[in-house]
Amino acid sequence: MRVDPATGAAVPAMGSAEILALVPELGAIGSIQAEDVSRLPGPHVTPDHMWQLARRAAVWLERPDIDGLVITHGTDTLEETAYLLDLVLTSDTPVAMLGAMRTMSDASWDGPANLIAAARVAASPASRGRGTLVVMNDQILSASEALKMHTEAAGAFTAPEFGPIGIVDGGRVVYRRERHARPSWRSEDAEPGLRTSRIETRVDLIQAATGMDDTFIRAALEKGARGLVIVAFGRGNVPPAIMPAIREATGAGVLVAIVSRCVTGRVSARYGYEGGGLDLERAGALLAGDLTGAKARLLLMVALGKNGDGSQLFRQLTNPE
Repeated sequence: MRVDPATGAAVPAMGSAEILALVPELGAIGSIQAEDVSRLPGPHVTPDHMWQLARRAAVWLERPDIDGLVITHGTDTLEETAYLLDLVLTSDTPVAMLGAMRTMSDASWDGPANLIAAARVAASPASRGRGTLVVMNDQILSASEALKMHTEAAGAFTAPEFGPIGIVDGGRVVYRRERHARPSWRSEDAEPGLRTSRIETRVDLIQAATGMDDTFIRAALEKGARGLVIVAFGRGNVPPAIMPAIREATGAGVLVAIVSRCVTGRVSARYGYEGGGLDLERAGALLAGDLTGAKARLLLMVALGKNGDGSQLFRQLTNPE
């Protein structure tokens, strides 16, 4: 991003060639090849854009001469794209994603430092098999745990419950813990390097609120939603007035996932009153572990897009052994 002098506001401004010219230190890490896939601010990125990026990433990762892949991305949706890539890419070759919390017009521009750190992570043999990683502010975050927690701070990205899996310390890539293992799955018709051949984007995200009715749920169903994510309270509990619509959705074959609006912790069937987690589970809703609403939505898109039972895959990926 660069500040437009006419408006005083930041807009996308640079392609890969300009970025690489500004960060010559990358040459000391390795031979860099670049591709401009798009030049979009984070809020303009859609699940379809993410899927096309995954397909391009898979092509690069299939090449035996590629030691690692670095992807720059707008920070507003970086954690979502990273999570989708983590779900669908099959390669053990490292993938490191980064953004910048400041623009190049700011004295505190963090883009070059984040790019160098991400390149070090992607080039490190220790990063192999760790899935897609988010590298910001010298912290290495697992894609499933990474969360943007502040609107502007340089340290906006973190993993609020478990912390980073590693750090970049004085140019060294140091891992402190392993990420949890994910079940191995792949659709029979998947493209090379990918676990599935498509995603189903007709999935809506609905925030539960005190005293709400079922207007938004029924509107989503009437529009043809194939999946719904409900951002519930606490352990995964919702107002009782929306339960009939949730039962109607699951009865019609729509996958309904429940997450919590709490930043940390998992949803569960702990509460047995109407609208409680147990009531939701008995109604056929899927409890989404510790995923955020945005990530659960992407997981539903992947689960609905694969061949076979999407609900079974969803349960496997939200309740790892």
